[in-house]
Amino acid sequence: METIKSLTKEVAAATGSQKAQLVLKNARIVNVFTQSVEEGDIAIEEGCIVGIGTYDGVMESDLKGAYVCPGFLDGHIHIESSMTSPGEFERAVVPHGTTAVITDPHEIANVAGEAGIRFMMQSAKKLNLDVYFMLPSCVPATDLDESGAELLAADLEPFYIEEKVLGLAEVMNAYGVTHGDKDCLEKLIQARSLRKAIDGHAPSLSGKELNAYVTAGIRSDHECSDFEEAREKFARGQWIMIRQGTAAKNLKGLIGMFEDPYYQRCLLVTDDKHPGDLIRIGHIDAIIREAVSMGADPIRAIRMGTLNTAMYFGLSDMGAVAPGYLADLAVFDNLKDFHVKQVYKGGKLVAENGKMLHQKEKATDWSDEIKERVFHSFHRGPITVEELQLKENIGTHQRVIDMVAHELITKERIEEWKELPGVAPGVDISRDIVKLAAIERHKNTSHVGLGFLGKYGLKRGAVATSIGHDSHNLVIAGVTDEDIVLAGNRVIENGGGLAIALDGKVLADLPLPIGGLMADEPVEVVDEKLEHMKKISTELGISKDIDAFMTLAFISLPVIPKLRLNTYGIVDVEKHQVVKARFETE
Repeated sequence: METIKSLTKEVAAATGSQKAQLVLKNARIVNVFTQSVEEGDIAIEEGCIVGIGTYDGVMESDLKGAYVCPGFLDGHIHIESSMTSPGEFERAVVPHGTTAVITDPHEIANVAGEAGIRFMMQSAKKLNLDVYFMLPSCVPATDLDESGAELLAADLEPFYIEEKVLGLAEVMNAYGVTHGDKDCLEKLIQARSLRKAIDGHAPSLSGKELNAYVTAGIRSDHECSDFEEAREKFARGQWIMIRQGTAAKNLKGLIGMFEDPYYQRCLLVTDDKHPGDLIRIGHIDAIIREAVSMGADPIRAIRMGTLNTAMYFGLSDMGAVAPGYLADLAVFDNLKDFHVKQVYKGGKLVAENGKMLHQKEKATDWSDEIKERVFHSFHRGPITVEELQLKENIGTHQRVIDMVAHELITKERIEEWKELPGVAPGVDISRDIVKLAAIERHKNTSHVGLGFLGKYGLKRGAVATSIGHDSHNLVIAGVTDEDIVLAGNRVIENGGGLAIALDGKVLADLPLPIGGLMADEPVEVVDEKLEHMKKISTELGISKDIDAFMTLAFISLPVIPKLRLNTYGIVDVEKHQVVKARFETE
């Protein structure tokens, strides 16, 4: 808490009448306001930058001409998608220069409701990393989804008093907004009345539907895949979140947004990113590095990963190296490679040479509700082969959900129905068609959705995951019913996670006991196991252009065109209805 005494010290340090607590000497400072680099010292007092120029400090560190920029901010991420707890996520991203993230805990909320949100908030309280929250707007994502919880406006209301809550997270039920769904509108009115930010999620939305969506107060979007879509949304007043994650990679298609005037209202986000990518490739620093390699101006790119994010979310003391801003800083070698050497949080050195220097104590004092809802989230008996048989057993054709490399959208493919020896009915490896199952796991309803997946590449075995956005039911893709059962049952036995089965054997698994979404192991261990499983997946035929697990995790999300499969069956997103997997054509 700021006092007259503390402010007096800061002002005195700024004027140079007394030494600052810490001075970073001989820095090349990236000025995100003037879009230039200036040389000088950075004076820090009480965790705050108080001066740029020539200063003396009680403690001094000579940066010897290294570059300094604001700590990076991820404007939209689901920490759960790292498959690690918030504390382990911190260890992965802070050494890459990230000092704050804005997270949407809707993954864990879809599993455990309010208890899931409280778990994430409690887990984040003692971190060096600043974790801000946007409250899940769509739990479940739509009425054509089956999650472990339902959150109405009244359920969200108590969370808005929390200091770290900035607004309402991605409103993915665009259909509900534009068609006046009461629940959607109540949440929007609630956030608007509190003057909170409202994030969007509206792939391909255009024209009058887009006008209606923005009219509702939704001021951002992270689902743009090409420049024309982004420009239209920009022209309607939205901030554009440029996403470059593990599965969804939109940077190349949106590189034009790094130009004037667009860059001034663009943010850099990852949305969903696996632990190995975070550790080895990087976080926001990686997006900046890649954008620069594509021709983007480096200082503009830095601004899009710092100041712009802070401005959009109203974080007025973040995002710049200037007096009055928090001393959250990334020190790096040059404006091309962006190799982060040091990270300061509130004026304290917290990471160096790719490693955290120290971590605060992790939260462990969980309520009974959190223990029950978060750590015991699987309520489903073993799967049987009988459950995997299509009830729609008459029809000359089948509907195939085709994946698209590096995108979350899918395409519809109609193929002739075939039953071939040695594989499940409808599976045809020569046409790149495997069986797909979505199995409810929250309330033991016994609901099973069945369909067919294309362009996945799997030629043998089965892959199972309890990460199935956003309701996180059990999703399994496989060649035979027997391997599908085996992989799925291993996930059930583990209380959540990933598994690969082949010819009656489980080849590998990764337990995710925290909500069926996150591991309770160090991030390096999770990464090692996941990389091993990815290697196996490629040996079974899955294309390296398709992330075997992250991409499969999105196959159930009934808000991204064209087709999805959830526990109700195949969902035609544009028509907002369930359609048949096998059928007769006219």
